[in-house]
Amino acid sequence: MNVSELMTNPVKTCTTADNLQRAAQIMWEGDCGAVPVVDGEDSVVGMITDRDICMAAYTRGLALWQMQVSDTMSKEVHQILASDRLEAAEDVMKSARVRRVPVLDGGGRLVGIVSMNDLARHAQPVVGRGHKANGLSLGSVARTLAAICEPHVADGAPAAGGEVGRP
Repeated sequence: MNVSELMTNPVKTCTTADNLQRAAQIMWEGDCGAVPVVDGEDSVVGMITDRDICMAAYTRGLALWQMQVSDTMSKEVHQILASDRLEAAEDVMKSARVRRVPVLDGGGRLVGIVSMNDLARHAQPVVGRGHKANGLSLGSVARTLAAICEPHVADGAPAAGGEVGRP
């Protein structure tokens, strides 16, 4: 099964010029916990999560409308292509330790997002001779989640957030 068959589309997005209040509003209205940050050509330039917003509000002591997405977003973005197999999404999530991955078309434009939740909802038990019905097994999804949930450590202290690439 390809990523394009499982990804969420359309994707709620924001821009670097948006403030955190707008990003939080997008998440609230879209019932999502992460939003890709895109430029004018729908290229992904960052990711922002609900946790990023909460930690910015706590550590900076400012109102959400006073802080920019560009100052809070993760700039290191791990992405996959719509034509990639679901196993590639699992591999990226495991190695980058992220729960959501933007999905791009061949031209590098955002066309969807795939999340750990998507993988979990579509995982299948292994069927005859070890083949997975749709490319996802319950065991592989559990291993992916376990890898993502490993504690982050940076310079001997827990990392500030649950996604890779925080400023």
